[in-house]
Amino acid sequence: MQDKNNTLYFKVQMDQEVEVKEVLRVVHEALSKKGYNPVNQIVGYIMSGDPSYITSYNNARSLIMKVERDELVEEVLGEYIKYNGWDR
Repeated sequence: MQDKNNTLYFKVQMDQEVEVKEVLRVVHEALSKKGYNPVNQIVGYIMSGDPSYITSYNNARSLIMKVERDELVEEVLGEYIKYNGWDR
């Protein structure tokens, strides 16, 4: 029988920090495979916050919901600025 006077400790393992680039890659791939326009769908999600813009295929919907929408915008804009050489 277990002693109810002692406190039991257990460790809860947190999810590893989700890489925004990897989330966007997986979501883009899932949307493409399902025949959607990934740019339109991701923009729709960012603008509205409605997860139904993202397919549940390959766990894309639950994955993108782990990232804040402003982080998605920041990542995309940062890459666009780098791509165009405006960060010099």
